[in-house]
Amino acid sequence: MPDNIETPEKTNKKIYSDVTLLITHFNRSTSLRRLLARFDELGFAFGEVVVADGGSKPDHLETVFELEKKHKFKLLTTDVNYGLGHTINSGQNAATKPYILYVQEDFVPKPAFVSALTDGLEIMEQEKTWDIVRFYSFPWAKFPYLKKYKKGFSEMRFSLSPIYTNHHKFYMYSDHPHLKRKTYPEKFGNYVESIHGDVTEMAMCKTFLKKQGKGLYFDDYTALFDHINSEDEPGLFRPINEKNKKYRHNPLLYKPYLKYKTFRETVRYLLDI
Repeated sequence: MPDNIETPEKTNKKIYSDVTLLITHFNRSTSLRRLLARFDELGFAFGEVVVADGGSKPDHLETVFELEKKHKFKLLTTDVNYGLGHTINSGQNAATKPYILYVQEDFVPKPAFVSALTDGLEIMEQEKTWDIVRFYSFPWAKFPYLKKYKKGFSEMRFSLSPIYTNHHKFYMYSDHPHLKRKTYPEKFGNYVESIHGDVTEMAMCKTFLKKQGKGLYFDDYTALFDHINSEDEPGLFRPINEKNKKYRHNPLLYKPYLKYKTFRETVRYLLDI
């Protein structure tokens, strides 16, 4: 167990003193309340907690201010929504601990995440090879090319070889819950600041590969977090996901569609577009 993790017998808390919990928030204050409460229930205690708000509506901000008083986190606000990239950049700049655990507000950790985070942090501390440790994927978007490593993690592998036919190979980076170093921007730069979250994420995916990033992926990725969106606080509408749903149940269309996506992403990667 890393030296910076303590487990006091009386409180039964896991104290990650070298980790900043960075949460990005935008108009989902009920989800934020649930996330913070769940971390408390599971006994997590971090060196610091930073909540970066992306210009939420006044009613949500009012709730966030109440949560700030209760949970004593560092709150960053902006009057204008500049997009997720700006929000993440602000949060990373405000973080002071050596490691950053990034979680968007609509995720909910499960009990198994305690040991997964402990192991992931230990690996990153002992092995400087790793730039990111991922803890979640959508069930339909599992990273496809993995080499078993240790403690329930696998190394993510990328190749432009046509043998690697799954287009998800281009998404080694993800905005889903992950652990990285405070120095991450020194290697990969800041996030592209766009009002469209997909633009920001895809740009970082490409940069991560171009800079030869190395990452680990938790094999049982559905065991660590739930991703929950309600009607009042819905998830982000992504047209690409609607296309996937449209074709997924029609094998005659879906297989050619996936081949097209792999070809398209390969061209974009090679031409840097």
